[in-house]
Amino acid sequence: MEAPTDVIDSTEPWVKNQIDEYVATNGEKPKFNHGAPLVLITYKGRKTGQWRRTCLIGAEYEGSYLLVASKGGADDDPAWYPNLVEHPEAWLQVGPNYFPVTARTATPDEKPPRWDYMVTLWPDYAKYQTKTDREIPIVILDPIPTAV
Repeated sequence: MEAPTDVIDSTEPWVKNQIDEYVATNGEKPKFNHGAPLVLITYKGRKTGQWRRTCLIGAEYEGSYLLVASKGGADDDPAWYPNLVEHPEAWLQVGPNYFPVTARTATPDEKPPRWDYMVTLWPDYAKYQTKTDREIPIVILDPIPTAV
């Protein structure tokens, strides 16, 4: 899978600033509250087919990476989530490393330990789940092996 070259960054000013700082420092900055790890996810829009990028809390877990589609406990999913559901091939930047991944939603059996792990990194996730009747998804990003 070829890396996208024409990418639209989040239009939310504070997120755009996070992206710019992340790229400029190879992921050394920004630092998120309480040291929660940040990653950049580049995904394809389901309506436009345009590549988009955002900065999220994300972490490695058992060889894959995890994202939480919380949107702060809102009753609807964050915009990036349905895009990954429809177009699961994406790109992830973790520090200076940029690589292709395949996204999938954790199954009911997979979710509990992954949820617990992400709550240890960002305890507010537990509070977010109490704010909504929506089951907040955990997204598993499996790295795609690349030819060397």
